[in-house]
Amino acid sequence: MEKISKEAISEKFKNIQNHICHELEMEDGQGEFIADKWQRSQGGGGTTRVMKNGKIIAKGGVAFSAVHGPTPDKILKKLKLDKSDFFATGVSIVIHPISPLVPIIHMNIRYFEMSNGTYWFGGGIDLSPHYINMADAQYFHRQLKTLCDGYHPDFYPKFKKWADDYFYLPHREETRGIGGIFFDRLTAGADMPFPKLLSFVEEVGYLFPKIYRYLMNQHSGKPYGEKELQWQALRRGRYVEFNLVWDAGTKFGLDTNGRTESILMSMPPLARWEYNQIPEPGSAEAITLNLLKKDMDWINAAG
Repeated sequence: MEKISKEAISEKFKNIQNHICHELEMEDGQGEFIADKWQRSQGGGGTTRVMKNGKIIAKGGVAFSAVHGPTPDKILKKLKLDKSDFFATGVSIVIHPISPLVPIIHMNIRYFEMSNGTYWFGGGIDLSPHYINMADAQYFHRQLKTLCDGYHPDFYPKFKKWADDYFYLPHREETRGIGGIFFDRLTAGADMPFPKLLSFVEEVGYLFPKIYRYLMNQHSGKPYGEKELQWQALRRGRYVEFNLVWDAGTKFGLDTNGRTESILMSMPPLARWEYNQIPEPGSAEAITLNLLKKDMDWINAAG
């Protein structure tokens, strides 16, 4: 079967944005996503939907974009591409909860195509708990593995490893959270035709609200205190460090003259840094910090 048009893919991604916003509003029970439509002067645009001051969600962003135009030289050089125009569409999500017992979550799906025929898909889901809950880690990774196994037996181990390596803060020697799956520059092949590959990417998008509604429901009503809030602010600081120093999506958006407000919607509403902060040995904070390592087998470690 032939490739599906970039316009059709863009519409599918727009539908995923609508579905996710609806599902999160249903679970939050109070907050509503406010749509902010924007245009890119060089070509294209998008709609960024933001929730503030929900019952469970402190700040949530669900952004859709479809942009096009001449590919900036910086991108051509970095990605080792021949000079050509580009089209990029995707959905990007970051949710920062009110409760420190509910994790931060990120999801991204994207499609990139050039006028010379070059194309690929990318994306993934990763979870950044303020406090690592082993049952949640097992649930999260089992959901991702089940989805991946339905398409290819190599997807979960390969994409989990990719997430572990990507969502890593080298200057801290710690992972951003418990990982998930991450993939980039995926193209169709004999065993993975274009429509099947697109279906996989779509399913990642539709799995996101199922996972996060479960986690919101499990933990949003649990009590917490000032100690947990202080730790949450520190973990949000780590999230900021990764997004501003290491995240390729942030760099790509800024390098292609993307909309700054939409690119930086991933920032938490409040974060904190404390000099040489070391958790008390044996505390829940210390246990979480000690688990932020690459190559953890969360499915079996949590069993």
